[in-house]
Amino acid sequence: ARKHQPDHIKLLLVAEAPPCDGERYFYYPDVEQHDWLYRYVWQALSGQKPEKNEKAANLKRLRDAGVFLIDLCEEDIAKPKLKDLEPHAPGLVERAKKLSPDHVVVIKATVYDAAFAPLKDAGLPVIDERIPFPSSGQQKNFLESFTRAAKKAGVSID
Repeated sequence: ARKHQPDHIKLLLVAEAPPCDGERYFYYPDVEQHDWLYRYVWQALSGQKPEKNEKAANLKRLRDAGVFLIDLCEEDIAKPKLKDLEPHAPGLVERAKKLSPDHVVVIKATVYDAAFAPLKDAGLPVIDERIPFPSSGQQKNFLESFTRAAKKAGVSID
């Protein structure tokens, strides 16, 4: 992820955790399947469905637009199985503060429940938009809510 970190972060995305399947990480350019988050973030910001062979170039464009993703939990949630995400919020707040983003959006309802208030209470510019994870039939809802949040942040990809 570090090579994709913008010099100045305009929009910090906070997801739950790295995927259990290490082959599906957001920043890997060759994800064979279930690349939901990347695909729908790209579509919301650019207005276009991503072409699979363009992911590496699109990740650079996300970086150039000031978009960066971190996770609430730094290890995948299957190791160990995590049910309570709130204990991870203080670490997230510290990592987010160091990044000094212009705006923060939280992705997935359980992450919102655990992290929104701590981020806001720490003075971070978190956008109050409850954004579902873009899978399991939530793709349309993700596009609508993430697009609203991105507009509030003034971030898009032309």
